[in-house]
Amino acid sequence: MGKTIAQKIFEAHLVDRPFGEAWVLKLDAVFCHEITTPIAIADLMEKGMDRVFDPTKIKAVIDHVTPAKDSKTALQGKMLRDWARRHDIKDFFDIGRNGVCHALFPEKGFVRPGYTIIMGDSHTCTHGAFGAFAAGVGTTDLEVGILKGVCAFREPKTIKVELTGKLPAGVFAKDVILKVISSLGVNGATDRVLEFTGPVVEALSMEGRMTLANMAIEAGGTSGICAPDMTTVEYLWPFIQNEFSSKEEALAHYRRWVSDSDAVYDSVLSLDVSRLEPVATFGYKPDQVKTLKELKGTRVDQVYIGSCTNGRIEDLRQAAGILKGKRVAEHVRGIVSPATPAVYQQALKEGLIEIFMDAGFCVTNPTCGACLGMSNGVLAEGEVCASTTNRNFFGRMGKGGMVHLMSPASAALTAITGEIA
Repeated sequence: MGKTIAQKIFEAHLVDRPFGEAWVLKLDAVFCHEITTPIAIADLMEKGMDRVFDPTKIKAVIDHVTPAKDSKTALQGKMLRDWARRHDIKDFFDIGRNGVCHALFPEKGFVRPGYTIIMGDSHTCTHGAFGAFAAGVGTTDLEVGILKGVCAFREPKTIKVELTGKLPAGVFAKDVILKVISSLGVNGATDRVLEFTGPVVEALSMEGRMTLANMAIEAGGTSGICAPDMTTVEYLWPFIQNEFSSKEEALAHYRRWVSDSDAVYDSVLSLDVSRLEPVATFGYKPDQVKTLKELKGTRVDQVYIGSCTNGRIEDLRQAAGILKGKRVAEHVRGIVSPATPAVYQQALKEGLIEIFMDAGFCVTNPTCGACLGMSNGVLAEGEVCASTTNRNFFGRMGKGGMVHLMSPASAALTAITGEIA
């Protein structure tokens, strides 16, 4: 019987199966940021276990509130900073070198096909776009990962998401994943891996694949996975070129992490995207999705472009293409946050930052702040935001605020018109 990507990764990393469905896996990387990791650090210190299993496999960043906005967030940053120094963690990205974790770490080459990765962050599933198993975990699991380099998971069951057809003009990866979530429901993939397959996925850039994998958690999924191919190799080549004699050799090596043709899936969701229209969320759940036509005329107060879902250079290009030569509506606040310093610099070189500023956007440093209502774009009660982020929960971007999730292109057009268009 054939195996899925997740099954192959689990078997290759298995340390123990102590009971039932529990698989204890060896970890290739533990990612950390200043919101969830300080809690784990403090607990380990209190227990007299202030150690790390391997400082070269731990990557840390200050990215949620950056720079600090108050004494509490300054303390969180200090705890992570001191911990990284104490344990000689070289891959620590402080203010000025930092970026949104799920954009920065792939950009640095820290994610490879076949890897197992954990982080105290829901959207760690983003890294599955490279053919890795990556999952968000709670504090206890994070502590064990930091201390021992292992983590326990349930036996992997996979939902195959088969995407066929060709994306129409104006439709992007964000529209596709919102449509998938609306089909599955917010609990439809609980304790499951979402494996994205088909010609649509094969045609996507790594940025687009990361957008798909990023929102697997919004359907309840433990991880999202895309099979590695030459697109993956091309993205990773600057980091792996000394490991392989050619890109073809690298591809052959990474093809170990592709599902077998006779792999058994828990279920299959097939979606022909050929007639898919641009969509956005309504209400307060990511599976509440309508076409922009159905939401036309919905007034917004703010437009936010950024986050680990849609803050990469490809996303900024899409939005800038709509905004060039235009101005945001008089009553709209436009905010754009490039996901990493490298994205920011590239956007500067290409003239994208100038386009955003000429259109009336505020351009901020890389940060996660607005996405979870902590800084750099928090909503007031009753305000509405068109956002390229990943969650529209009640109060997510500010108490009493409403968030409509959409693609960067849709968000840019909404900024110009002042309403969903």
